[in-house]
Amino acid sequence: MMKQIGVTVLTGAIAATSFGSIDALAHAKHDLLDPNRVVNIAHRGASGYAPEHTMTAYQLSHKKLKADYIEIDLQMTKDGQLIAMHDETVDRTTNGTGAVKDKTLAEIKHLDAGSWFNTANPDYAKAEYKGLHVPTLDEIFDKYGKHANYYIETKSPEVYPGMEEKLLKTLQSHGLSSNRVQPGQVMIQSFSQASLLKIKALDEGFPLVQLMDAPTVQSITPEALDEIQTYAVGLGPSYKGLTRENTAMIRERGLLLHPYTVNEKVDMERMLDYGVTGVFTNYADRFNEVLHDMKKK
Repeated sequence: MMKQIGVTVLTGAIAATSFGSIDALAHAKHDLLDPNRVVNIAHRGASGYAPEHTMTAYQLSHKKLKADYIEIDLQMTKDGQLIAMHDETVDRTTNGTGAVKDKTLAEIKHLDAGSWFNTANPDYAKAEYKGLHVPTLDEIFDKYGKHANYYIETKSPEVYPGMEEKLLKTLQSHGLSSNRVQPGQVMIQSFSQASLLKIKALDEGFPLVQLMDAPTVQSITPEALDEIQTYAVGLGPSYKGLTRENTAMIRERGLLLHPYTVNEKVDMERMLDYGVTGVFTNYADRFNEVLHDMKKK
């Protein structure tokens, strides 16, 4: 695990690459890994408006809301199929119960992955959400191929031996291996340092991002950041743990900084003011509005 050596406060420092110019807001003129580009990552698809991790949510974020990335959380079925789902169980987002690892893909495909959203979000409920299916990673790649950018998380990899190998094999089979995509077109993230290191050992070409909860980023040390730099291009911390000081410390090292899950405009503006290089959000359209408004200032 990453070394934790107390809380380091970087006072009076401003990261040289912090968000401070209109140029940093100009999406189209920078590649995806350019620290001067601010990226808009659709958290579980357009999950504020449609059932998370369904093809409907991905399509909405990709086509209508103009997100830079589709984010995909991975779980693996009993028969070794990678599916898009945040939780280790199907209970919250389907009409089923039980662990994903104990179900075959055929069993997963029989579940209703949309009706729960209508109940939880009556303002955005739609009849067509009822009966939506859980997609496989293959199906997502079949739909979008190289016409989308993907931000993929190995979720609970300790529960799913071989998940990393399966992910890389699936990417390769769809022409999305690291030597066949644009830099940053496929990002791989995880809370598990071991999972990221395994991916790096198998294919060092994919840019990796270390996910981090709020308490960990609040107590981050220079030594921990130096270690992360040896295998990752960036951090994906909870936005609730970010301050101007630790943001500066992270950005001074040239690491990309993509906090999750930033849904309110006031928080989006604050994160941009700190100097983040993108956010995960359930409302990609809202973040685009903030970027547009800040460009005009």
